[in-house]
Amino acid sequence: MAYTNRLWISRRRLLIGGTALGGTTLGRRLPAALAAPAVITSDRERPLIPYGVMSGDPTDGRAIIWSKTDRPARMLVEYSTREDFRGAQRVAGPAALAVSDYTARVDLGQLPPGAQIFYRVTFQDLGDLKSLSAPASGRVRIPGDDKHTITFAYSGDEAGQGWGINAEWGGYRLYEAMRRHAPDFFIHSGDQIYADGPIVGEVKTDDGKIWKNLTTEGKSKVAETLDEFRAAFAYNLLDENKRRFAAETALLIQWDDHETRNNWYPGQIIGLETYKVKSTSLLSAYARRAMFEYNPMRFNGEDAERVNRRIACGPALDVFMLDERSYRGPNSPNRQAVLSDDAAFLGAAQLGWLKRSLLNSTATWKLIASDMPISLVVPDLNPDVPKGTFEAWANADNGPPSGRELEIASLLSFIKNNRIKNIVWVTADVHYAHAIRYLPDRAKFTDFDPFWEFVAGPINAGTFGPNEMDLTFGPETKFIGIPAEMKQNRSPFDGFQFYGIGRIDGDTRVLTMSLHDVEGKRLYAVDLEPEV
Repeated sequence: MAYTNRLWISRRRLLIGGTALGGTTLGRRLPAALAAPAVITSDRERPLIPYGVMSGDPTDGRAIIWSKTDRPARMLVEYSTREDFRGAQRVAGPAALAVSDYTARVDLGQLPPGAQIFYRVTFQDLGDLKSLSAPASGRVRIPGDDKHTITFAYSGDEAGQGWGINAEWGGYRLYEAMRRHAPDFFIHSGDQIYADGPIVGEVKTDDGKIWKNLTTEGKSKVAETLDEFRAAFAYNLLDENKRRFAAETALLIQWDDHETRNNWYPGQIIGLETYKVKSTSLLSAYARRAMFEYNPMRFNGEDAERVNRRIACGPALDVFMLDERSYRGPNSPNRQAVLSDDAAFLGAAQLGWLKRSLLNSTATWKLIASDMPISLVVPDLNPDVPKGTFEAWANADNGPPSGRELEIASLLSFIKNNRIKNIVWVTADVHYAHAIRYLPDRAKFTDFDPFWEFVAGPINAGTFGPNEMDLTFGPETKFIGIPAEMKQNRSPFDGFQFYGIGRIDGDTRVLTMSLHDVEGKRLYAVDLEPEV
């Protein structure tokens, strides 16, 4: 087939999906012999790729490839199992248009299990089809090889409390520390942005140091419009550590409160003068739209806005990404005697999905990614809410389950009674590192098998804690990464930024869970033998 200057690839060979969020293309390959036309374009006239490339949600021989450009342009992807791109497959993706803030994604399919896929993205200017961007490259490992040792990272809480990108300090250094582990994927446990936290040029610490932030107009106020939420996600991609990490590591994204507003729940009306838009339901709709636009998340065929999902990582691991925002009831004293809509956290439908998915999982390890911890008490201290209300599962009464704890009790009993083994939780939200073992002989509620929870974060935010622990489910602290008494909202200067690493041995299936600081130093580790 001869090329023309009108299209990079024949229209008849395209599979283009048109969603409001930039579209997806599912892995229809084009002959490797087809090559892009020789186009000579000055850099000033080319489309730009300001934030590089990202991959996400690799599972079942598929992976999302994401990028963004600066004008109406078509996304073009080449990919190969070889770093030199010999024998590369090529697909043309959707048009990146203003409706998606010029973001776009391709959902590659029929990828070989266990392979490392090298890919590169270019954009073809739709206003001048001879004009192509410079390519941006990345790589992603496709799960499925039962002998491959799986390595994953997890953390959360990024650009919080006004601690933004400080180039003099090295930017978001935690991403570089995680990159050195070469993880197959990274679980971002939420608070990927702080939509309610403006970034100003300088912040003075209590000891007189000056934290110097990179600033943008879009991050100069709380986010209340779609463009302002987009600007918050774009801000974090200005950090070169994050861009480098995202080009080499697949991302699994969930959200928490600060993607919208601190401690929000559906239907809440904000009572603060800093907000002109008072409805969190409206703000969260903008937030969710921007989150999907600016992340390599796969659109669910039944619900394009669905956050909870299972990521199958081969015979050794299934990851269950939870959504603890969309279906929760109002923050309250959290002492309801029976499970109801007012006491919902996951909500009945999602809780049922999680139970069924765990029951049907044949993977050795089942990793539950929860943006909020189980037993760490998180009070809602917003000035426009009643005192004595709680944000997370725990209600600080140390007694039998009540309120949102009833969902956890129901889930734990289901796991035990159906003999589902090898459950591990990873969480964030509280801005410090904590390893917790749950034991029924220490608990007020005892109908469960022992399990572990590992809390990590922040990526780049203020450090808080340690939080009070509710004893309902028998938590036992095995490690805590901060002093028992410390000043709250400690800056990244102090080094209390944390991430976790999980490593499943390809031969033994032993899962090693470890917690690390911003320099990469391993602070705590435990080997978990798989039960059969």
